Amino acid sequence: MPQESDFRLTESDIPKPAGGEVLVQNLYLSVDPYVRSRLTGVTTYARGLELGEVIVGGVVGRVAESSDPRLAPGDIVEGMLGWQEYAVASAKRLRKLNPEEAPISTALYVLGMPGLTAYFGLLDICRPQPAETVLVSGAAGAVGSIVGQIARIKRCRSIGIAGSDEKVRYLVNELGFDGAFNYRETDDYDSKIRELCPNGVDVYFDNVGGPITDAVMRRIATRARVAVCGQSSEYNSPDGPGTGPRWLSQLVVRQAKVEGFLVTQFVDRYDTALQQLSNWLRDGKLIYREDVVEGLENAPRAFIRMLEGQSNGKQLVKIAD
Repeated sequence: MPQESDFRLTESDIPKPAGGEVLVQNLYLSVDPYVRSRLTGVTTYARGLELGEVIVGGVVGRVAESSDPRLAPGDIVEGMLGWQEYAVASAKRLRKLNPEEAPISTALYVLGMPGLTAYFGLLDICRPQPAETVLVSGAAGAVGSIVGQIARIKRCRSIGIAGSDEKVRYLVNELGFDGAFNYRETDDYDSKIRELCPNGVDVYFDNVGGPITDAVMRRIATRARVAVCGQSSEYNSPDGPGTGPRWLSQLVVRQAKVEGFLVTQFVDRYDTALQQLSNWLRDGKLIYREDVVEGLENAPRAFIRMLEGQSNGKQLVKIAD
């Protein structure tokens, strides 16, 4: 698990934008689980970060200076601008936001990468059908909370797995999940899954892996679909992935499908998905909660809180007003 002492805050001159670039004053920073794997320095689906490099992260900010006619000072934009107060970026790599449509911070959550991940992971990879049971691990997190709500919109039974009783109440009482359980308070995952999913699990959206997924795979239904979005239980393991029960035989018996995905594979359809997510948000069909920490200097603390499961809703850092 990272420690606050692993991070260094440095100061430098504010850069100047060249042709086709803009200078952005960062307002909100998203801290996300995928960043943990990049801090190892090992390249997987994305390049590992070197020591001393600015940490990657999604940001909403305000254009301060522009050398591109597509963006003007004062415009609100979203992009991968990193853990810093100011950033220079190519204008064509930024998404211009309309602050009148929704709070700008939603571009880092329900109307941003987590929302898109939930949308495509559930609807394209798993294709849920009415009355099916959709089980989500990490259900109170940024992605999982949206997955469960979209499942309800599609008239499925939505069941969540989370890490505290408060989060369980949030899932059921506020987000409309049909049931949920606190994995930290039970030693028998199988019994809880059997209780909440008596007819088996038709769709499993996996954010955590590990023993929870081992238990779920024993309860999948015939022709189940499993979307592997993340494996957060392994991100801070000093020994790497552990060896758990071997459930591949279940895929044969249940004629099931397991598929990993990256949200970037759907980039050509982002606009359509964002419009649908925006409609659901406007109509009150999607509810969200943000956990906001003030000050860039507290980004490491916010990051560690998120990894430890202490955050309640989408973890953000407010850098400036």
